[in-house]
This record gives sequence, structure tokens and C-alpha cells, in this order.
Amino acid sequence: MTLTSSTTIHDSRFNESRMTATFKIWRGNAKGGEFRDYKTEVSEGMVVLDAVHDIQRAQAPDLACRWNCKAGKCGSCSAEVNGMPKLMCMTRMSDLPLDKPVTIEPIKAFPITKDLITDVSWNFRVKKKIKKFKPRPPDAPDGTWRMQQHDIDRVQEFRKCIECFLCQDVCHVLRDHQMHDKFIGPRFLIHVAALEMHPLDTEDRIEELRNAQGIGYCNITKCCTKVCPESIEITDNGIIPLKERVVDEFYDPLGWFWRWMKKKRES
Repeated sequence: MTLTSSTTIHDSRFNESRMTATFKIWRGNAKGGEFRDYKTEVSEGMVVLDAVHDIQRAQAPDLACRWNCKAGKCGSCSAEVNGMPKLMCMTRMSDLPLDKPVTIEPIKAFPITKDLITDVSWNFRVKKKIKKFKPRPPDAPDGTWRMQQHDIDRVQEFRKCIECFLCQDVCHVLRDHQMHDKFIGPRFLIHVAALEMHPLDTEDRIEELRNAQGIGYCNITKCCTKVCPESIEITDNGIIPLKERVVDEFYDPLGWFWRWMKKKRES
């Protein structure tokens, strides 16, 4: 019997255990700021958040950075690394080109508080306005319901969301056009999808989707899907089916005729 050790992929850049990398980190507040250069040692296995913590510890103790779990599940450490919205705790240094400075800046769809921290409270206000889950009466005398497994599985994907708001950040409607008063963004379209597609839910949110929540502003570029750390198919499995429901309700002439006939029969 031949015993082999578990294979580990090593980055040749870290052959000498540690190397020095340069970081350009945005420093400032709501009034303005600038990128500042920092150098720190990085080693194999480190993520961007490790490097930021090293810089905080040794060079910039006043550097503001939001984080919590460091395991890709709390969504706190969202930032833009080399121009791409990412979780700093899930972005490995070995995946970045270190022959030039690594830029780290706050996400751009929300107001800056300080350094890498933004005020994302708008998201929580939006969520409060969405109609809550409203189940149908129980199916059995013991107060329980009966559901098909495939109906349950359909909404489980949406529940993986960790509210990192990277999808909100990359959405051009919020990021470039600042239409926060007219569009709730992909994160909350997915939240609405989880409610609308739930097999027990009886609430009607289609009117709000069309008007107050602004689903028509989404032009399906799939940017939100590409940056989702949980690999949720935001566009294909959530937003497009919701758009279809809005079209069926308000823009389908056959649907209008069918509802008119149904009301006529009932009267």
C-alpha cells in the first residue's frame, strides 16, 4: 500500500513564507477623503481582511473597518477590492496580483461613514416596508400545513442571503443613478421572491413590485448574480419570475380578459 499525503496547492509567490504587499486604502468620511499607501507582510492563506487587521494593528489604529464572523456568513466586511465588490474575509491574497498595489475602498451605493464603513441603514428601512409573510389557514385540524417538497426547495435558495449588500452595491440603478427612493434593489427583490413564491403565503405584493419597489428599473444585467458570495441565482430564479408576475397582472391583455370574464361570471 502506498500512502500519499493530502495535496496542498501553494502559491510560488509565498515560497519564502512571507512577502511584502502594498495596499492603497481609502481613508476619509462623508466630507471627502483619499487613498493612502500601506505596506505589510502577507503570507500564504491570508485573506484581505487579515492584511487590513495587520495594518490596523501596526500602522493605522484609527482605520475604520466593519467585520464580525470572518467566515463569510455575517456579510459585514463588504468592500471593493481592486474595483470589485467582495467580502474581504473571503478574498484570498493569493488570488490577487501583488506586483501592484491592492486597492481597498468602501462600497459605493451607500453614504460613507468613515474609511471602509458605509451607512447601510437604508436597507433596513426598505425591508420594514415590505408586506410580511401571511400564511393561509392550516390544512389539518392539528394546525399544520401540507406542502410539496419542490415548492419548499424553490425558496430555500433565497434564504441563503447574508445581507452583505454586494448585490445592492453593484446594481447600477442604486450605484450610478442613486434611485434609492424608487427602487429597492436586488437584495429585497429576492426577499419579496422568497415571500411571493412561498407555498403558504397569501399576501399580494404585485402592485408594490410594479410601483413603490420599482422592479421595472432592473434591466437584467446579472451583475448582482455575479457578485453574490452565496451563489444565489438572483436574476434568473428571483427577479425574472417576479417580472413575469407583474406582466401577467398588468400588461397581458389575455389576462385582463380572463379576469373580466371571471368577475362577470361571479356577478
